[in-house]
Amino acid sequence: MQADQYRNKEEFVHAVFSSIAHRYDLLNTTLSFNRDKYWRRFAVEQTGLAPGGKGLDVCCGTGMLALEQAKVVGPGGHVTGLDFCENMLAKAKLNIRRTPYQQVIELVQGNAVSLPFPDNTFDCATIGFALRNVPDIRKTIDEMRRVVKPGGKVVSVELAKPGTPVFKQIYYLYFNHMVPVLGRLGIGLDGPYSWLPNSLKNFPHQSEVRSIFEETGLTGACYHELTGGIVAVHVGEKSC
Repeated sequence: MQADQYRNKEEFVHAVFSSIAHRYDLLNTTLSFNRDKYWRRFAVEQTGLAPGGKGLDVCCGTGMLALEQAKVVGPGGHVTGLDFCENMLAKAKLNIRRTPYQQVIELVQGNAVSLPFPDNTFDCATIGFALRNVPDIRKTIDEMRRVVKPGGKVVSVELAKPGTPVFKQIYYLYFNHMVPVLGRLGIGLDGPYSWLPNSLKNFPHQSEVRSIFEETGLTGACYHELTGGIVAVHVGEKSC
């Protein structure tokens, strides 16, 4: 699976995630040494969601971050998960069916750069491990800001670029060389998990992502580095 076989990044990313949807959750947990659950919980804690609230998860994939939102809003709340990949949404539906939150979460097929929702609809909007993959980072963040109510939060949890000497070298050795091999063993395909290190190389540093949050009009933009800086959670608030 090579990017140059596809017309654009969006088509390539769709093909990648269509091919790995069936093993996505298992591989995420395995490759992150089970830290992915903590990263998602931390991200949702930054949203300010409350019981009875209304949340949006953009590029929801298999529904794991939407489920974390659902645990907070409870039966009186509502969470919308949006993704453009049919296979990922099908896996999300199966995951949600195994939980008490079937009536809380609604799944919608759509595009992150053109969200099919009115302005000021949600109490928060999250995106998990997908900002690297969208065709336009700034447009995606701006769309998330648009659909959030004044005072609501936009939150991204994403792979980042650690800066600590020695740890950084060990991490990149694992990430650039071991992850593609383990991914290939996990899904039986060569290519999809090679995209992972390549996508991070082309992704802005976490300080640059914070600047994009600010440039779209989000106030108080900041980021939290987790697990030695291999993941960053960005937070910005829509001004009133």
